[in-house]
Amino acid sequence: MKKKPIDSAGLWRKTIEMNFSKKAHRVSNIRRFGVITRLMVKHGLGDILDRMLSRNQAPADVDNDSAARIRTAYPSPQRIRRVLEELGPSFIKLGQLMSSRADIFPPEYIDELKKLQDQVPPIPFEKIKAVIEKELKRPVGDTFMSIEEEALAAASVAQVHMAELDEGRRVVVKVIRPGIDKKIREDIGLMYYVAEKIEKSFEIGKIIGFVDLVKEFERSIFRELDMFTEAGNIERFAQNFRDSQELYIPAVYWEYTAKSVLVMEHIAGIKMDQVAEIVANDIDPKEIAMIGLRSFSRQLMEFGLFHADPHPGNTIVMFDGRVSLVDFGITGYLDEETMLQLANIFLGFAERDYNMIMEALEDAGLINERSVNFRNFRNDLKDISEPFYGRSLQTISVKDVYEQIMQLLLKYRIRLPRNLMLLLKTFIQTEALGKILGSDASLLEVTRPYAKELLQRGYDAQKLVRNLSREVRSTHGYLKLFPKMIHDVLKGLSSGRRPIEIKHRGFQDIPAKIERGINRLTVGLVISASLIAGSLVLNSSQKLLEFKVDWFGVHNISITALLGLLGYTLATLLGFWLIISIFRSGKM
Repeated sequence: MKKKPIDSAGLWRKTIEMNFSKKAHRVSNIRRFGVITRLMVKHGLGDILDRMLSRNQAPADVDNDSAARIRTAYPSPQRIRRVLEELGPSFIKLGQLMSSRADIFPPEYIDELKKLQDQVPPIPFEKIKAVIEKELKRPVGDTFMSIEEEALAAASVAQVHMAELDEGRRVVVKVIRPGIDKKIREDIGLMYYVAEKIEKSFEIGKIIGFVDLVKEFERSIFRELDMFTEAGNIERFAQNFRDSQELYIPAVYWEYTAKSVLVMEHIAGIKMDQVAEIVANDIDPKEIAMIGLRSFSRQLMEFGLFHADPHPGNTIVMFDGRVSLVDFGITGYLDEETMLQLANIFLGFAERDYNMIMEALEDAGLINERSVNFRNFRNDLKDISEPFYGRSLQTISVKDVYEQIMQLLLKYRIRLPRNLMLLLKTFIQTEALGKILGSDASLLEVTRPYAKELLQRGYDAQKLVRNLSREVRSTHGYLKLFPKMIHDVLKGLSSGRRPIEIKHRGFQDIPAKIERGINRLTVGLVISASLIAGSLVLNSSQKLLEFKVDWFGVHNISITALLGLLGYTLATLLGFWLIISIFRSGKM
């Protein structure tokens, strides 16, 4: 009798959903989880679900060959990408974050996840209009002279439209998609659930740290959903570069900005990768590249705040030759200590001083002797760095440099913090833009003077004062709590609930030591008094009871001279004794 084919995907969907129903209290959106499980099974990831849900045996009516195939199916990067694409905006964003973490994912996964596109069809303008009016609490016509209904750009989180304010001021209006906040929150809950299961079920899950990855995604996505955060970043950049004649930061119109709406100045110009058009406007592309490199160096070594997504669409060449940065949704932050460590790393690479690089990496906590063989790491670092010295940017493949660095991090299991990973990605993007513009400059060489200035400046007086004021505030806080602490201690003592027990050790020999010290001090005072008295007597012009003697050519001597000589002699003998006893005690 012919065996009836088994719908293994259907069986897996049924059994997995039954298994999950027992744990439904951990995730609120069971239907959404059902969609995830069905998509995973559809794309051949049933073996991951098997391990995640602690299924030790295959369903009873699945034959052995099918069960073995399901358990051993390898989660290819293509399958993971397709699942993330079908799950929608939140998971596409997560996949994009994963594609930037080449320090923890193999190259084939990075290459595949980079294919995830955040371009989605725009939603109808009426919905965008409703968000604007709700956030600004007035009709769109009262805010803008005109607004284009056709979207300039549309992504999973926000949509952008061109508009015009009074007096013909052209602006860009960025609006968060309605309902996206709630959907992302629900999806993040599911992400945490799945991440915890992966870490418990797979050793590689613990190594990668999927829960930490979701935490990183949660922090970044909610910053991206808050237009006040992006507007604040723009203002900080504008303040940092207020004295610059070559970099321009667009203005924010705060009176028209809310949590879900950002209105900023529109920058007319040319995208940085349109080299022919830049040249046609009598602008030197190499100088534009230098402006980009110099501004990036200042962001790192002077301000500790950098634009972390400088792709051609976000970097505009203005018609007067200046460069403008737009879209500040992704920015990186560096504290003062990290800035100094980076300066040492940059200088170390620029001067081929690998000891300086190693010390900076160790100070940053990225490597330590317990987990990394320093000699091997230093040799590997030198091997990947030396071939690039002395070569122009045009002869270097930025992609190759990036991949070799990532392989080094993977080999030694070094996981970079998010800000440093963002920095490395921005470094590569900045060099790539320079290459597009035909620049022969090196970011290391451009950054060198800024790094030297930072190291020479170190923690300047202003930073010291700031640190001191922070300590004073901290101390003030302790002083405010001190009376209450004393009151609590005394109250406990008086009630007998908190007895004080004092134990002392090592004090047994203190009386003898004190007595010995006092004796030495007394002898010292006697010696001093004898010397002073002897000198006074010998130098006195008055002589008492003078009598004749015949000692060593001396014919007359008085009692006063004899007493003075005796005092000097005793003081000298006692002085020698005191010095010898101190030396012998070893407490000199």
